[in-house]
Amino acid sequence: MMALNRRRFLTRTGLVGGGLAAIGLRGASGATAASGSPGAPSQQPGPRPPGSQPPVTQVAAAAAALAPRARWVDLLTRVATPVLDHLARGTLKARMPVETAPGSTRSRRDVTHLEALGRTLAGIAPWLTVSDGADVSEARARERVADLARRAIASAVDPASPDRLNFTDGSQPLVDAAILAQALLRAPAALWDPLDDATRRRLVDALESTRGILPGANNWLLFSATVEAALSRLGARWDRMRVDYAIRQHDQWHKGDGAYGDGAEFHWDYYNSFVIQPMLLDVLDACGDAVEAWKPFRERMERRAQRYAVQERFIAPDGSFPPIGRSLAYRCGAFHLLAQTALRRTLPSTLPPAQVRGALTAVITRTLDAPGTFDEQGWLRIGLCGHQPGLAETYISTGSLYLCTTAFLPLGLPATDPFWRDADLPWTSVKAWSGQDVPIDRAL
Repeated sequence: MMALNRRRFLTRTGLVGGGLAAIGLRGASGATAASGSPGAPSQQPGPRPPGSQPPVTQVAAAAAALAPRARWVDLLTRVATPVLDHLARGTLKARMPVETAPGSTRSRRDVTHLEALGRTLAGIAPWLTVSDGADVSEARARERVADLARRAIASAVDPASPDRLNFTDGSQPLVDAAILAQALLRAPAALWDPLDDATRRRLVDALESTRGILPGANNWLLFSATVEAALSRLGARWDRMRVDYAIRQHDQWHKGDGAYGDGAEFHWDYYNSFVIQPMLLDVLDACGDAVEAWKPFRERMERRAQRYAVQERFIAPDGSFPPIGRSLAYRCGAFHLLAQTALRRTLPSTLPPAQVRGALTAVITRTLDAPGTFDEQGWLRIGLCGHQPGLAETYISTGSLYLCTTAFLPLGLPATDPFWRDADLPWTSVKAWSGQDVPIDRAL
């Protein structure tokens, strides 16, 4: 009902034609905002001089900015709720389907549930820390999801729970323990501080237990480092050597212009965004000041991550992006790093936050609104745009898919932040392919 009221308000004020419709997205009600090409010049707001006001009242501009945020909250809670609700109740293993590549179900069944938890929380965590209570419905949703998240964590590490998760058997648990640790780094006040003492001890024990898993000489080094960084933040004993090794190796693996190899070799895929750069930033944020020798790495890696925000240019006017490399079933999670850069307020000066909001809204909508994305019970299905089981590598299963939540990281910014507050701006591909002027892209 609230989404419908927003929709009516936007229609009455005439903002639909120049706002969401201009970028060809769906409004919060799910109905198409307007017909026509999203790249048509007549539908795009032109560039404004710095500091000037949009050609509508500030009240109307604020109302228009609510629509994309409400849509993001609707989608994120739709994705996250089945995982957190069932795990909180101890029914995740019983109720979550395990979709895999043919022949891989047995090997993934023991690891997919930790995947689902860690990946869901990694994207939703910053939103749980927002204290801006201007939107009552959002605040209530956030409070409910935060409670589910804490109960889910408790269930995951409780020896008596039917949903106690696997942190030690096989190698995959290191990956998803690290992604869970990344969530803890992003929102300790929401996901750690309120836990009871028994759950805290069990969670630390679970993270420490992954030390028996040997990481590969590639992005997996960052999984070990992220676990140790979280242990550091949580006040437990941590291993500086694992962090040091991961940082130094990735510095050596930098291939130029903000891109790292996945190990010694460069792979043409989205792993710089899925894992490598976000974990480097989070690890250095957590403990980068603990060792004097790490400080120069922090500056370099921040600069490279800012350059990698060139990802904004990958997003086409219709919200699609090049389907290259592995793990495409992570959908909009391919833009984890762009979303994190927006959250950290470290976007390049040439990239306005509202422009990134438009680009991310487009890619989130394109990959999560396609028919077939969810099954009848609300679980994600394998695919990039709809249900495409042929995109599943042997390591992909239902739990893997929840890395898509990382595209929603800017929900951790309050509604008053320029990312949400400023008027809609077309992103680079919209401008370029509708004949508008665009700035030159420059190497690092």
